[in-house]
Parts: sequence; structure tokens; C-alpha cells
Amino acid sequence: MPTPKRGARIGGSARNQRHILSNLAAALFEHDSIKTTDAKAKLLRPYAEKLITKARSGTLADRREVLAQVPQKEAVARLFNELAPKFEKRDGGYTRMVKLENRTGDNAPMTQISLVLEETVSASAERTTQAAAAKADSDSTDPSDESNMDSEGAAANTEADSEEK
Repeated sequence: MPTPKRGARIGGSARNQRHILSNLAAALFEHDSIKTTDAKAKLLRPYAEKLITKARSGTLADRREVLAQVPQKEAVARLFNELAPKFEKRDGGYTRMVKLENRTGDNAPMTQISLVLEETVSASAERTTQAAAAKADSDSTDPSDESNMDSEGAAANTEADSEEK
């Protein structure tokens, strides 16, 4: 067994570690959330996030690179077809790690790693802004509302507008 160049290896050899991470990533993409040990979760997080970043572009070359690292076709197909569009507005931080109680038996520290599928705050704020702008456009283009307004209401609106500024 060669000595690892950087950090400890899970599973003994570098080849075994690659297989473990590949299988964990496939399980994460299939189930959206998995429970594993802290050490495996800490190694899985950057591995999975790099794969998700490649899936966001969606090119054939990126699909082939991901398939070379994760040979489970169903998991890769789900990653590119279903999960990648959900991460389009997210610039990173695709996974979340939550520490759990230690495992009974060997008392190993456990962690739940899951995909963050919720919208970002900026994406929801952008959607709200677009909805408000669309509503304002529809209100300003509706001539029936303006013709029914009396002169006193128009004066009150201009005063309120000047106070807001």
C-alpha cells in the first residue's frame, strides 16, 4: 500500500478511496441525503460539489467526465436531468452536513450529508421583484384605472410619491 501524499485515506488505498467516494456520491444523487461517518462526509462534500458544478454546464464532455468518476448511469442521468437545473441559480454550497449522534456499536461520529434543493434567498427575492414589476406594469398600462381616478386622488398620489422620495 503506497503512502498517501495528502491526508489520511479511507479504505486503505487510493483506488479503494476513489471507489468509496464514487459509490457515496451515487447514493447521494439518488437519495438526496445519506448518513455516513464524519471522515467520509468531509471527503465526499468537495467531491460531490465538483461533480454538481460540472453537471450545471450540461455539456457532453462534462457528462463523460462525471461518468468516468461515477460509473452508475442512473445516478449521473438524475444528476444532469433533474438535479442540475435546480442548482442553476446557486453559486456553490450544494450540500449540507448535519452532525448526528455517534453510531451504536463502535461509537463512530456520524453525519447526514444532503443536497440543498431549496432556493437561495437572492433567487426568491429576484422572483418577488419580478412579480412586483410585472404587477406594476399591468397597473400602469390599464387605462380604466386612471380614468376613474378623480382630481383629489391624483393630487394625493403625487403628494405621497413626493414624500417617499
